Amino acid sequence: MFPNKRERMATATAHRASKSGGATFSVIGADIVVKGDIIAQADLHIDGAVEGDVRCAALVQGESGRIHGTVEARSARLAGQVTGTIRARELIILKSARIEGDVHYEALTIEQGATVDGRFAPDADGDTGESAQDGAEPHLTLAR
Repeated sequence: MFPNKRERMATATAHRASKSGGATFSVIGADIVVKGDIIAQADLHIDGAVEGDVRCAALVQGESGRIHGTVEARSARLAGQVTGTIRARELIILKSARIEGDVHYEALTIEQGATVDGRFAPDADGDTGESAQDGAEPHLTLAR
C-alpha cells in the first residue's frame, strides 16, 4: 500500500536521473522482484526477477537474473534465466544462461554450455524495433 524505504529511494533516484538527463542505465538488483512490464529508453541491467515483458535499448542480465516474459532489445547479453520470446538485433547468450522460448536475432553468439529450449529464427526484417541494414545477412557465432 505505502512504498517502503527501498522503493522510495529507487523512485527518487530514477526521478533525479531523469531530471538531469544523465541516466545511461538502470539496475534491478538481485533482491528486487518486479511484477509488470518494463519499458526503458536507457540500457538496463537485471540481476533480480521480472515477471513481465522487458523492452529497452540494451539489456545485460546477470547470472541471478530471471525474466518471465518477452524480451525486446537492440542488444542483449543474457546470463540468467529467461522464459519467453526474445527479440534482439545483437544477442549474446552466455554459458550460464537458461532460456525457454523462441529466439529472434540478427547477430547471435552462444557460449558453449548455454541451454536454449526453443526455436532460433533470423530476424532480418527488423522486428526488433530497428530496421535491418540493407543487404545484411543474419549470422551466428559459437563461442567457447
